[in-house]
Amino acid sequence: MSLASLTNRFFFPRRTTIFSFHSIMSKHELFSTCTNLASLKGQNFMSTAELDTEQLLGLLTKAQEFKVTYSDKDTKASAPKPLTGEICSMIFQKRSTRTRISSEVGMHLLGGKGLFLSSDDIQLGVNETLKDTALVLSRFNSLILARVYDHKDILELGELATVPVINALSDKFHPLQMLADYMTVKEHFGKIEGLTFAWVGDGNNVLHDYMLAAPKLGANIQIATPQGYEPDQDVVDETKRLAALAGTKVIMTTDPVEAVKGANVVATDTWISMGQEEEAQKRLKDFAGYQITNKMLQNAHDDHVFLHCLPRHQDEVDDEVFYGPRSLVFDEAENRLWTVMAVYASLLGKF
Repeated sequence: MSLASLTNRFFFPRRTTIFSFHSIMSKHELFSTCTNLASLKGQNFMSTAELDTEQLLGLLTKAQEFKVTYSDKDTKASAPKPLTGEICSMIFQKRSTRTRISSEVGMHLLGGKGLFLSSDDIQLGVNETLKDTALVLSRFNSLILARVYDHKDILELGELATVPVINALSDKFHPLQMLADYMTVKEHFGKIEGLTFAWVGDGNNVLHDYMLAAPKLGANIQIATPQGYEPDQDVVDETKRLAALAGTKVIMTTDPVEAVKGANVVATDTWISMGQEEEAQKRLKDFAGYQITNKMLQNAHDDHVFLHCLPRHQDEVDDEVFYGPRSLVFDEAENRLWTVMAVYASLLGKF
């Protein structure tokens, strides 16, 4: 199925303080959030391509609501446990820090149970067929979350399982990271629509979701990648199609300075992903000039912020930016928790 066919369904119809969130949410807005998320019940969560604008906004709003409730020590203990009795098997072909911790803690906070399965515990399609694994896990669990190498594996798992499947990262997409990034931006600016997002680095799975979300939420996207490291063409084509409908801008370039010009949000990711270690020296050479520094960011908007999904290496961004006052990387990391909680609750229809 093409990206265009997945996304044809929709269009577009300061940091929120913890203590004031409920006061600014009207009953109508709360009802609208639940209505927007109701359509996700029983569905898989594979990529931003499959989410419409209302669903994206609903997930971001629900994540913020969970952050208000479950991060407050005065309300945390007595907070609702809507996922009591629910179990999620969490398959990790690739090691993880933020994804694993946020996924397990999120299930716990909502009253459910997360069962971690490493590559030593389960090997998709090795000792038994993927179909058999999907059907067996579906008998024991309410949800399946999987972090895999090949995107075709998560797609097949989603097709065969009888419970919702969450893509916790594949070589094509990383939708959970996208939600955390956009939540962080919305917290800081109070909006997403009208902002300009810049990406400087590899045209990878994180970028794919990042760029598809921009026009769906009314934002511009400016992308700089070295020649030969561009995002997949089908994702580029779909982003441009969505931007044309939304009236937003898409810029593709090999010049990082051009990409960050006027940007409100500047993001990057690791240049050397897991499984690419043998390419390290070539990649470091190819990405020369792509390190994000304050000198580069002089071309960004005066109000710009910096994001990095972690883990970070100094080749990608220097310490002055990474630990500087405009860096939101640790808010971004924390928001992985609240956004995965919103996904759990939505797929199970329990808010």
